[in-house]
Amino acid sequence: MLLVALSVGLDNFGAATALGVADSGAHRLRVALVFGLFEATMPLLGLFLGDSVARPLGGHTKLVAGLVLCLAGVYALVQDLHSHERAETVPREGGLSLRRLVVLGAALSIDNLAIGFALGAYHVNVFVAAAVIGVVSVGLTLAGFELGRRVGPHLGAWGERVGGVILIAVGVAVATGVL
Repeated sequence: MLLVALSVGLDNFGAATALGVADSGAHRLRVALVFGLFEATMPLLGLFLGDSVARPLGGHTKLVAGLVLCLAGVYALVQDLHSHERAETVPREGGLSLRRLVVLGAALSIDNLAIGFALGAYHVNVFVAAAVIGVVSVGLTLAGFELGRRVGPHLGAWGERVGGVILIAVGVAVATGVL
């Protein structure tokens, strides 16, 4: 169960690293809890929705999740470029919006729908599995944020761009099955 939790949590680690590079880290606990909540509830949802959802998504869950992450990275790059075009008197939004956070959390945990179905088929206690997956996800997210926070100051004004590029890289890795 721990190996499953680690394997599905690695994409959270990568995304949190990107967010930590681009953000001060003030919202890291909120991000970790949202990511962990999605990671823990998606297997339950997959179990309850069962075959009707898990089978059509099948092998496409990683692709869909990867594409959403790539889009989030492109969005971060566009927002960063747009913010540099605006006058310096316009205050910049601080942190990660709740909407963007929910989209990222959902994208990172889409593959957990199929995991929930598989766990049910193997007669694993899905509630224990969801708790383990959620706790590991929170830990990996916080570790990723810390890594990104430490690297971020060395990047200066490039932090947001590097964060966007890392999100795109994590999206490609998820879509191709590397993560």
